[in-house]
Amino acid sequence: MNWINNVVRPKIRGLWQKRDMPENLWVKCPETGQMVFHRDLEANQFVIPGSGYHMRIGAEARLKGLFDGGKFEVVPIPEVVTDPLKFRDQKRYSDRLKEARSKTGMSDALLTGIGTLDGLSLVAAVQDFSFMGGSLGMAAGEAIITGMTKAVELKIPYILFVSSGGARMQEGILSLMQMPRTTVAVQRLREAKLPYIVVLTNPTTGGVTASYAMLGDIHIAEPGSLIGFAGPRVIEQTIREKLPDGFQRAEYLLAHGMIDMVVHRHEMRETLSKLCSLLVTERKHRPGMNNMKMRTKAAGGSLEINLPATAEQIATVNAEGSPAESSGH
Repeated sequence: MNWINNVVRPKIRGLWQKRDMPENLWVKCPETGQMVFHRDLEANQFVIPGSGYHMRIGAEARLKGLFDGGKFEVVPIPEVVTDPLKFRDQKRYSDRLKEARSKTGMSDALLTGIGTLDGLSLVAAVQDFSFMGGSLGMAAGEAIITGMTKAVELKIPYILFVSSGGARMQEGILSLMQMPRTTVAVQRLREAKLPYIVVLTNPTTGGVTASYAMLGDIHIAEPGSLIGFAGPRVIEQTIREKLPDGFQRAEYLLAHGMIDMVVHRHEMRETLSKLCSLLVTERKHRPGMNNMKMRTKAAGGSLEINLPATAEQIATVNAEGSPAESSGH
């Protein structure tokens, strides 16, 4: 009797009990409905194998996939006032922040790291949509400015992966002030002649699009990304007209000259490596090699003009070991 009660009956009950299944074990493609095993999706860089749909990817995973060996040093975000306006809607803003931090493990919507990409040092930042829609607040603004300042200090490129719904409404005007502040930081990168590459992911909208997201030297977008200021539905309701197919998608923006290229996530790392290497090439040369001098005779003596070096001239300098100089009259 004990054998039946202790062994047989528990096994029978086990057959009818629902097994605990971990959440997100299977992921459904928003476009085709295809179900993909989570580990297979992660191995494919969160791109649906059948449709090629690019799922959102976390900030840490994005940086690990970018830097050599997945290793990078986190740039700490300066502390800011947690809830400057004591904002409350359905719940307190401070409670929303606690939930977002517990869910993502991040202090705010932006994660910045320093590492190497094919041996080239750079600063890269990722705006994570899972943290309150990647909204731009004071902390995120400080993180962008700190990262750009670090790039200027180290004289290395800065790459920003953007995914955001816009400014953080819970911080009001303090959030909007991050738009001009980050613009000033971008200008410092320009003055230092350092590359600023923006990778637009799905979605990139609102005040973020109206500021630093569209101020890069090169703008890259992932396939199918929604990029714009106001959403398509708002625009349709405003102008009372049907928008073209694919409006505000990455491919549409590329066809109309708003971005420079659309790059698949599998090719993103290689593309960024080539761009960074190309844009910092002249900094690898010795002083005096960045410009070729052309001397011309003027009425009061000789006039010296600095012209950008051509690829052939730089190659000649590398081969001969001394700055090439061309003269003209």
